[in-house]
Amino acid sequence: MIAKVFKGIWTGINFSRRLILNILFLLLVIVFIVSLSSDGDKIIVENGSVLRLNLNGPIVEEKTYIDPIEAAISDATSNAESPGEILLDDIVEVINEAAKDDRISVILLDLQEMPKAHLNKLKQITKALEAFKQTGKKVIASGYYYTQAQYYIAAHADEVAMHPYGSVAIEGFGMYPLYFKEALEKLKVTQHIFRVGTFKSAVEPFIRNDMSDAAKEANRVWLTALWNEYKQDVAAVRPFDESNFDETMDVFLAKMTAANGDAGQYALDNQWVDTLKTNQQVRQQLIDLVGADEKGKTFKQVSFRQYLSLVKPPVVFDNPMTEKVAVVVARGTIVDGERKAGEIGGDSTAALLRNARLDDKVKAVVLRIDSGGGSMFASEVIRAEVLALKAAGKPVIASMSSVAASGGYWIASAANEIWAAPSTITGSIGVFGTFMTFENTLSNLGVYSDGVATTDMAGFSITRPLDDKMAQVIQMSVEEAYGRFLDVVADARNMTPEQVDNIAQGRVWIAAKAQELGLIDKLGDKQDAIKAAAALAKLNHYDVKTIKQSLSPQQKMIQDILGNASVKSMLGSNNATTSVLATQANLQSVVKRLSSEIDNLKDYNDPQGVYARCLACSVAQ
Repeated sequence: MIAKVFKGIWTGINFSRRLILNILFLLLVIVFIVSLSSDGDKIIVENGSVLRLNLNGPIVEEKTYIDPIEAAISDATSNAESPGEILLDDIVEVINEAAKDDRISVILLDLQEMPKAHLNKLKQITKALEAFKQTGKKVIASGYYYTQAQYYIAAHADEVAMHPYGSVAIEGFGMYPLYFKEALEKLKVTQHIFRVGTFKSAVEPFIRNDMSDAAKEANRVWLTALWNEYKQDVAAVRPFDESNFDETMDVFLAKMTAANGDAGQYALDNQWVDTLKTNQQVRQQLIDLVGADEKGKTFKQVSFRQYLSLVKPPVVFDNPMTEKVAVVVARGTIVDGERKAGEIGGDSTAALLRNARLDDKVKAVVLRIDSGGGSMFASEVIRAEVLALKAAGKPVIASMSSVAASGGYWIASAANEIWAAPSTITGSIGVFGTFMTFENTLSNLGVYSDGVATTDMAGFSITRPLDDKMAQVIQMSVEEAYGRFLDVVADARNMTPEQVDNIAQGRVWIAAKAQELGLIDKLGDKQDAIKAAAALAKLNHYDVKTIKQSLSPQQKMIQDILGNASVKSMLGSNNATTSVLATQANLQSVVKRLSSEIDNLKDYNDPQGVYARCLACSVAQ
């Protein structure tokens, strides 16, 4: 009788759940159909308009997959923690299309909510801006303040305006990781580290309270190269030379004293900005330049996302008749198994490469890498597919974005050619193994592990001490893995393992130096790599096809419905977010870093516990 009662209750609950979901789904379909028939939100670009390049989100090579239902609920309840990601390709496409569009006469750089971005990504944006200016059109930058990344883009404007109470924060490049040795000791966690390479500093946060001298030496070299490139690029487009960059507190204090502590005046005196203007003054300047909009309250304008929706088709149709250069993006930490877009799963990324290999219309492949590495096993799974592509007669170009180091370099090594931007961070050829055991933590709580087994190996557990002989086995495995890494690179780069070892040892290099060392072939961006791939395949006429993970029909329909702006507005209000950069407290930033470091532990899932990962490269993201 009791079983029947519970069964009846469960049947009722299950029926109610399905009924509610079906009603919700039908409601969404109705809203979607209504939104399609409505032209109230139709975007009209008036002649002489300003393209407001408001880049209010992280700039990425590939967007991270987000469940469409979760995203819609988050938007509807205004619970989104950060702005949505923006594809680098979309920014470049918008600027390039605006250069050809007679309706666009000015680009306004509105960068207040743009987070930090690596120099390589910033360079591609400014390259497009310079081409835009060559058409005779103007670029104006305006903001309350400028961070270092924001200023790099703004410096390329014809005029850089800033609020009188604003500031320019150009601080150079640095890295100050968090170190957990003492915290782990207080928690009585036993950390087991196995590594090869003098400069392999990925494990230092777990075994030290500070950065080693070897790590400081290596990091200082590539950080200095990155800083010099930043200074050279900015000085080339501003009316000052590289000596204008403040690198000591003494110089900075003297200049601020001369400006009576006024950060806006300091920026104007040192020619960081051309003029100090309020929002109202900039708005009136643009009204005078291009005219007022229909309501007469502001200038004629179209936002970045609005213009993107006009120039980028919602659905890209594949021409079945043309030959293709395929692009496969590998962005994020390399982990074992399957992962959605925005992360690199050994199996899932290998599947994308395999799709390109089995597509008869694909004649060449560009593997676009933006990764500091991860699982060695997963890296090898991906590299094997690169080799299979080459064996099938399809050339592969590895195109490095901001960072392609450790496992990121492993998957690039097998390509026919390796291309990188001058500021790309690469190398970090080294491996390590790590895991924690908690026998002391548990004993402190009065919890113990004990028992019997048929072999010594069966007792291996995080709740028990690590046997010394097992530790020797793991160290041998790590050393063997490092030797294998050297062999992989040596075979691919026509070097001896000894030659590779001299420039490996886990050391990080900037691409310009890596080219001198023979680790990469040529300097160039993604478009250069695509042209090189086409040339290797002897293609004169071709289309570029990005190979993406496919969604099921149900997922695609839900994504299309819930991705519609009208649907979101009917689900709930979407309040404007305040700039993360302006409101984030220092304490919140530290907590976020700690949370991120702990969250990264989930990425350590290599079947053998061996990793080729560059944690120092996080500064390049």
